[in-house]
Amino acid sequence: MLVRAFVPAHITAFFVPVFHDDPLKAGSLGAGVNLNKGTNVFASIETGTLERHVHIAFNGEPVRREDAVISYSVAERLVPEDFLGEVEVWQYFDFPNGHGFGNSGGGALGTALALGYAFGGTWLKAAQLAHEMEVRFRGGLGDVVAQLTGGIEVRVKAGGPGIGVVDNLFFEDYRVLVVPLGRLSTREVLDGDVVKAIETEGRKALEELLKEPKPERLMSIARSFAERTGLLSGELLELARELDRVLKLPSSMVMLGRSIFALVRKGELDAAKALLADLDVPYDVAEIHEGKPKVGRWVG
Repeated sequence: MLVRAFVPAHITAFFVPVFHDDPLKAGSLGAGVNLNKGTNVFASIETGTLERHVHIAFNGEPVRREDAVISYSVAERLVPEDFLGEVEVWQYFDFPNGHGFGNSGGGALGTALALGYAFGGTWLKAAQLAHEMEVRFRGGLGDVVAQLTGGIEVRVKAGGPGIGVVDNLFFEDYRVLVVPLGRLSTREVLDGDVVKAIETEGRKALEELLKEPKPERLMSIARSFAERTGLLSGELLELARELDRVLKLPSSMVMLGRSIFALVRKGELDAAKALLADLDVPYDVAEIHEGKPKVGRWVG
């Protein structure tokens, strides 16, 4: 059997980390955007061997357990202990790892959905397991619930699937321009002194957005959050200011990665692309993914 799952990439615009001893009660408040590019997970299940084997690969390359502990932990829980056969999980990412696009959550959720589909289960149980492993191994706090919801999401109550509450903003014909420049460790940021500023500014940002829940307001609030916390600085801040010259809405920093994103209208794209080409920086353009991830049998 071959199963395919697609999980949208997720950009966090601002957030408040919420820690708890129970992983399902841990999570984050905040808001973000889901993209129609992201993580494709293919799970191949073959029976007939004398032992139970689980293998995971990133972008076609096999990875060791210690380098993919979240996805391996998800798979080990979902593949029955008495299963005799080979389970291969192939994860393909549209965006580079560590740049703030929710690849860890996408891999965990995609693996959970694909194996849940293959071995039996429910969407909720699969998503809860993915969230649990994300929290336990510090991959992220809010990506899974956001990716499960889709659209431009607002996390109004922290927690995993079934506990956290996620709302959506209405939007029209925006596309998402992204500029991935480098890696930023979620673990290092969440372990650092900046967390106090993130908590204070993040709660203010959520309160402001809920007063005026519009995509345009989201971008303005996200930019203020990024600058006030000191996360958006140096080269990234200079790039954001350059983009401000050609875009109607402010651009901001992807939380958490050395990346910039912006909501753009179709008519603004040419000017933005020309500017980024002149600056010789990589960029991509995506649509906003609405609705849940996708999962089902793959027939090629």
